Amino acid sequence: MKELIENRTPIIVGVGQLLNRSRDLGDAIEPIQLMLASLKAAEEDSESKLLGDVDSMRVIRGIWDYGNPARYLTETLGCNKAETIGTLFGGNQVQAVVNRSCLDIQSGLNSLVAITGAEIGSSNSRARKNGVKLSATEIPGRPDEILGSQKPEHHDFEIAKGIKQAIQVYPMYENAIRYARKESVPEHLKRVSELWARFNEVAIQNPNAWIQDAFTAEEIRTPTDTNRRISFPYTKMMNANMAVDMGAAIILCSVEKARELRIPEEKWVYPLAGVQGYDHFSASVRDNFHSSPGLGLVGKRVMELAKVSPEEVDYVDLYSCFPSAVQIAARELGFSEERQLTVTGGLTFGGGPLNNYVMHAVARTVELLRKAPGKKAFVSANGGNLYKHVHCVYSSQAPEEPYQYENIQQEIDALPSRICLPEYDGKVEVESYSVMYTGEQPAIAHCSGITSDGARVWSNCYDEDVLHDMTRMEFCGRTAVIRRDGTIGNFS
Repeated sequence: MKELIENRTPIIVGVGQLLNRSRDLGDAIEPIQLMLASLKAAEEDSESKLLGDVDSMRVIRGIWDYGNPARYLTETLGCNKAETIGTLFGGNQVQAVVNRSCLDIQSGLNSLVAITGAEIGSSNSRARKNGVKLSATEIPGRPDEILGSQKPEHHDFEIAKGIKQAIQVYPMYENAIRYARKESVPEHLKRVSELWARFNEVAIQNPNAWIQDAFTAEEIRTPTDTNRRISFPYTKMMNANMAVDMGAAIILCSVEKARELRIPEEKWVYPLAGVQGYDHFSASVRDNFHSSPGLGLVGKRVMELAKVSPEEVDYVDLYSCFPSAVQIAARELGFSEERQLTVTGGLTFGGGPLNNYVMHAVARTVELLRKAPGKKAFVSANGGNLYKHVHCVYSSQAPEEPYQYENIQQEIDALPSRICLPEYDGKVEVESYSVMYTGEQPAIAHCSGITSDGARVWSNCYDEDVLHDMTRMEFCGRTAVIRRDGTIGNFS
């Protein structure tokens, strides 16, 4: 019974989301103001005047230039004595901060924590195209604490071959998935586009999704002027959509504080357990491209702590920067691809405000759980190129045990990895590849090859005929020759 819940049990009591879809640059709202409005919306959602009681303001790092945005927020909202916390970059950071906040509340370090973040990728993009500089509040300083750890997103050997972006790496995972599943190119593209069409269906029902237009699987996979090829096999509508102006906020407190503030119990949502662990830090050294054992270990452990099985989870939001991330996560965690794997519509249709997407996923999860007594939800967060994993299980029902958290890094560090070579001259088996487009034409293929000794080596292909063939036929598993200049050819 709720009256028997421990006073320090962490609960989410308020969530707020804000979208600015106006295409008039005169209507642009800078990130700090989106954060402020989202916090006020979360306060209203809680049905309590609580922002003045916040003792920790936590802001997820964005691509803005603010020094200490958390201090600006505390001073504006009248909670001047609150500590200020920021984060490093990473799509994992929201869930990591939620988990940390739960621990801080449970330990008595904090009683009322506010988390927020915002991006204006849409306005910034239009401003650049029009040669306009958007105004931004000057906010100096540095937070009291910055959470997170940072490694390079890409290995030096990847960078040497021009591999510096997620849009180059996740398609490699996708093509490796196709080969592992023994699908033809058309079969695979059909299945993946149908998966993404199911994400689109969810976005249509989500009032805070950025895109709410309906698209068929065929429309999602078919290149057009508005759905251009990005990297084989992905069109634009299979990529995270970062051109969004979105802000969100989450307010957590202890049960004791919620009672003090008279927050209605029907507003309470309980984080049950959180787990974190990072895979080997780059594509260069991961064991293969079609699985993520570290992700699986994190997810399975959090479900063990929460005493729930994949079949017993009612709502799922898998981090959805690209279809490959969703497929790998679903397989590792035991979720069928046929079920709904998002509560927002994902980073394509729900909207992908860089590091802050998971804030929207958690907010939507809270909304759904409040309407479904006794239900449970699983939210995954991913940073880097599928290597920073932070997961949490939430419930609308009071837990039987205190919130639990684990970092299973030692267990993940013991998983198999692969040696990567800076250069190579000889035969390899093609592990996977991504074909990058310039306009409508394939311009370059980034290839991963496996040597006879099991080492990985990167190479590039520029042959126009081969590039076109790579988008129509299977090249994974073929034998090829890598030359000293870093190019690959002589496929067989």
